[in-house]
Amino acid sequence: MSMETSTLDLSYEALQREAPALRDRINRFRTSLAAYFVGKAHIIDLMTVCAVAQEPLLLVGPPGTAKSDLILKFRDGLGIRSEDTFEYMLTRFTEPSEVFGPIDIKQLREGKYLRRASGKLPTASLVFLDEIFKANSAILNALLTVINERKYYQDGQPVPVRLKILFAATNDLPEQAELAALKDRFCLKIACRSVQERHFVELLDAGLAAQTQRDLNQRPWAEGHASIDDLLKAHRYLTLQMSDRQTDRDGRTVTDRTRFFPDELIAEFRRVLKTLVREDRVFISDRKVVKLYKLLRAHAWITHGGRVERADLRLLSYLGETREEVDLLEEKVPRLLGLA
Repeated sequence: MSMETSTLDLSYEALQREAPALRDRINRFRTSLAAYFVGKAHIIDLMTVCAVAQEPLLLVGPPGTAKSDLILKFRDGLGIRSEDTFEYMLTRFTEPSEVFGPIDIKQLREGKYLRRASGKLPTASLVFLDEIFKANSAILNALLTVINERKYYQDGQPVPVRLKILFAATNDLPEQAELAALKDRFCLKIACRSVQERHFVELLDAGLAAQTQRDLNQRPWAEGHASIDDLLKAHRYLTLQMSDRQTDRDGRTVTDRTRFFPDELIAEFRRVLKTLVREDRVFISDRKVVKLYKLLRAHAWITHGGRVERADLRLLSYLGETREEVDLLEEKVPRLLGLA
């Protein structure tokens, strides 16, 4: 029985007993990993939230701002094996076979159009796609199906992918209409900026340490504080919690929202979204509103283990659809919430 299958068999009661220890391990993981970077703790926090919620995250920033290093150390910190990881830089010349596997020639001779997916995206638990928006339309369309439905097609038949954690990176956010659908699948987008202006000496020290560790084949960040199994258990725990519906003594239905997302916070959530749409023309689809609920719940559980609080709504800072919006919202949302 695989780790993934055994996790899916766990009951809510069993996960509830384990939840405090899960939170502790996940928090030790994210805080310890941040020590190996300068000025990136907020990015690692968001990566952790998205991994628990199993929602994709897009890192936006120029070359040399540690986007790839963040993902690779995140993987190592969770003990994810290289064979369970798929990492690729996409270009307009990238073929679908490079991402989803080459066509099986033997099967093709028998009239079956099947890909040999071993070692490619469909068999990976963690996927990192660099320069994702440079991919051609064939790959982009296939990625939409992977992100939406967690499946790809073999000889016209849907086949599940093993994907649990998806990170992507881009040097800039394109504004072409044909890329809007894929861009919308990334509910949250975070800027990965240069830190040398504010943290010059710390950057030098951390960079030199990272270089020597690489040369000596050392990985001190792989400390084993948490594992991907912990993230999968946390995801199942929150999913079961969010699916639970009960009836109180007065016959009223009690849902996850009434238990963990107070009405005053729902009102504040809605107010901020309406303000961003009205004043800044930020595009926020219905799909994104629902995904935001999941992400806010995951953030609240990880950081303080309880109901959604005003500070959790900082997550709305990462809703930008263009580079200008990404920069604007990181400053504006905390002001709207009175947290600046």
